[in-house]
Amino acid sequence: MSGTRIYHDLKDVPGDLKPTALTIGNFDGVHLGHRRIFKRLVEIAREHGWQASVLTFDPHPAKVVAPTRSPRLLMTPEQRAKVMFELGISRVAIAHFDTSFSKLTPEQFVRQVVVGKLKAKAVLVGDNFRFGNRQAGDTELLVRLGHELGYAVEVIPSVSVRGMVVSSTGIRRLIEAGRVTLACRALGRFYALEGDVVPGKGIGSRHTVPTLNLRTAAEVLPAVGVYVTRTHAVKDGRSWPSITNVGYRPTFNGDNLSIETFLLTEFDGNAPPQICVEFLCRLRGERRFDTPAELKTQIMRDAGRARSYFRRIEQLAAIQTQKSGLLI
Repeated sequence: MSGTRIYHDLKDVPGDLKPTALTIGNFDGVHLGHRRIFKRLVEIAREHGWQASVLTFDPHPAKVVAPTRSPRLLMTPEQRAKVMFELGISRVAIAHFDTSFSKLTPEQFVRQVVVGKLKAKAVLVGDNFRFGNRQAGDTELLVRLGHELGYAVEVIPSVSVRGMVVSSTGIRRLIEAGRVTLACRALGRFYALEGDVVPGKGIGSRHTVPTLNLRTAAEVLPAVGVYVTRTHAVKDGRSWPSITNVGYRPTFNGDNLSIETFLLTEFDGNAPPQICVEFLCRLRGERRFDTPAELKTQIMRDAGRARSYFRRIEQLAAIQTQKSGLLI
């Protein structure tokens, strides 16, 4: 995006960086809690003429300090940055997190990185923010150092959805349990998998329905089952309503996990080489059928339920449009 910049290493940050309103964290998923921070960050930056900036880390700090507890990630740093830019952030700095970086004391981290490197005039963090070696720093220390070093601190409260405090950890658990609808509410967007369309074994097109087979590097996958999805061509943005099976194809004695998408409308051109599949809701678990014909019948039922889902969405959108028109 015009006017935005990503620094893939702190060494790439220019010495003459303009003053920043800064937030710090992993921001995996860029969920509703993160979005609340970013919204306030952009407001402060615009008010003072500063750059709305984010400091994030790669790899995830847990991979260095506690590898056995390192989480599977919802997004790559580049994917996170893309969404941040869409939300108004202008600068994203990715700190290479290694053993040396992990040993910075809270005071060193603030003096050398937050103020020294990133020129922070305001620092916004969540209410559970910890920093520095062994996470010894907290918001109280951040405020004390701010008085000394000349930056303001604002602590942003967490966000709850249906009684659940929104967190990256909670969202991962929801997705891996197949509860994608609630996960999407917490994210503030649809959870999506992106990757290459790869050849399948041809079983679907011969015996059931033709599918697009997705190969993705994503670390967090929805639970095995059938989902209502929307599929986008990465290159040109074409879009189709769809259903997607995440599973092992037990009817055909499959033994490898596959992600197969059946489009509910025909191609308006050639099949895309890369797709992005958004998961809207779960229809059912995966099960074995006695014959391919029985499986095809079930797929048609799934497709019918998905079409009904999309019709309801369109009807609700039309009602909201009408209500908006009445308010004008």
